[in-house]
Formats: sequence, structure tokens, C-alpha cells
Amino acid sequence: MTTELTERILEVHDITAENFAPFGTLIEPMEDGTPFGELDAKLDFSAGTPRFYAMKLVGRGTSFTRITRHRQVSQLLASVGGHEWAIAVAPPLDPENPDAAPNLDDITAFRIPGDVAIALHRASWHAGPLLPKGAEQSFFNLELADTNVVDHQNFEIGATHGITMTLAL
Repeated sequence: MTTELTERILEVHDITAENFAPFGTLIEPMEDGTPFGELDAKLDFSAGTPRFYAMKLVGRGTSFTRITRHRQVSQLLASVGGHEWAIAVAPPLDPENPDAAPNLDDITAFRIPGDVAIALHRASWHAGPLLPKGAEQSFFNLELADTNVVDHQNFEIGATHGITMTLAL
């Protein structure tokens, strides 16, 4: 039996350090040799071995019915090649609770220029990177070696609320 999902359109905001702060840190270019400070991401990889890799994504589209979080680790994402991309996020409420769910009204979408990176706070919910259907793009990803095996909590928006979220790009 197929259930028809209701589409909810998400406005896509241009990312700034201020509007992204509840979800993570915007990492903008700075002069080489700049000392560590408030503009830097505060990363947490204390729960295991960090893994830095380039992941290739193909045709994910700009709609989603599931949102994910990693309760034990920060996650850093950046476009390979400087291409624009998008992500939908929700704040890391109740990070210690494995049964917690995001508030759908808190889900916010951002347009990310190709010359910046983002570092998600530990337990921030995220859907993405999101790309138009058929698009192919690679991303630098920093997380733990076993993040996608032991620290990958999903919340099924479609199954729970009958909603598909679509970015208004």
C-alpha cells in the first residue's frame, strides 16, 4: 500500500555565521596563519578515530522524507571543486536521548557557497548535502571512522508525519 505524502516547501536561506549558529559553525576563508579563535569550528572527535574522505553523491534531489543525526560526533562538510549546494538542518535538542525527534517547524534549509565549509554541532539533525536530481558532486567529509555504522540516528518524517520536505530552490 502506497501512502500519498503531503509536500512541505522549505524556503532556502543564504547561510551566514549568525543564522547557522544553532546548528553548527560556518567556516569561511581566512588568512593563512590566523590564530585559532571564535571563527573556528569547535570539533568533537573524542569518541573514536576521525575519518576524512571525499564522498561522491549522485542525484539525491532536493526533497527528503528522512533526517539524520550523529549523537557522538561533530561532522564537517565542504564541496570539492567549489560548487554550491544545500542542506536542511534542525537543532541538536536532547542529544543524549536516542529516541528524540526533531521539531518539524525547526527544520531550516541553507544554500552553501562552494568556498566555505560547515561543521555541524554534535547531534544536529541534517538532510543533505542536497543537490538537484541528476547532479553529481563530491564533498569532503570529516566524521568518525564508524559514524555511519554505530552513530546514525534517523527520523522518518514521511512515515511518521506523512510529509516530504522540498527545498524551494
